[in-house]
Amino acid sequence: MTKIVIKFGGTSVGSVEKILAASKIVQKEQMKGNEVIVVVSAMAGKTNKLIEESKKISKNFNTRELDVLLATGEQVTAALMAGALSELNIKSKTWLGWQLPILTEGKNSNARIININKEKINKFISEKGIAIIPGFQGVSKDGDITTIGRGGSDASAVAIAKIF
Repeated sequence: MTKIVIKFGGTSVGSVEKILAASKIVQKEQMKGNEVIVVVSAMAGKTNKLIEESKKISKNFNTRELDVLLATGEQVTAALMAGALSELNIKSKTWLGWQLPILTEGKNSNARIININKEKINKFISEKGIAIIPGFQGVSKDGDITTIGRGGSDASAVAIAKIF
């Protein structure tokens, strides 16, 4: 079996209909016998909307809390993708950055991935499950949620493909 990482950007998961279509792409890859890891972005426009909301609260929104807020966009998409795959009778599960963990270092809103624990994912996909990982997020050595910066879901997908 070949292990593959499929990354869906914000436009390709920008609506429930698009998430359903993306889930069928994942299904086809699994039917080919591939072990599949899915990395998702927030739905199109979601991150910008969250930034706008934070600015309504404060022009100097705390960067640690901004990372907590912004990481939710990808989490929503990941859960919706898991639901779509479940409707196709496909075993799937999401893992947030802190659950693996995806270990990061550096400043909030611009962290770098330094390591990813792959044990849980490898076990799950070897049992014919689809692993879904929200891109753009990780966790610091202190346990704080961090984000990788704009375009961070792409960087996450590359790191995941390299490590797995």
